[in-house]
Amino acid sequence: MPPTLSTWAFVLAVPDLDASAGYFRDVLGFELLWPEATDWRLVQRDNVRVMLGHCPTDAPPATLGSHNLFGYVNVNDIDALHAEIAARGALCTPPADRPYGMREIVVTTIDGHRILFGQAIGGGAG
Repeated sequence: MPPTLSTWAFVLAVPDLDASAGYFRDVLGFELLWPEATDWRLVQRDNVRVMLGHCPTDAPPATLGSHNLFGYVNVNDIDALHAEIAARGALCTPPADRPYGMREIVVTTIDGHRILFGQAIGGGAG
């Protein structure tokens, strides 16, 4: 039997752990884990985890162009997610239908990282 992959986990370098973790918690609705760790914070929402590593001297993600895009997460109701996080001040695009059959939003974090959330057009999570 082949190996099975499970929970998504992304790793991001951030200049300010508490500010970045607070954005994921307060704006994007993630639960904050590892609040007392020295150089890391873990945030989680459903089966998606983001490990935030303290890297104050690295290049700001906003300067990386397309390389600041770090993940794609399927959602069962993209319009509801957009309404939820936009109401809390998320910097995100409005939902848009794409020619490849997905309805998507792009969310930009306070550090300049970008993540896409998408739903199959006419169905649940793609």
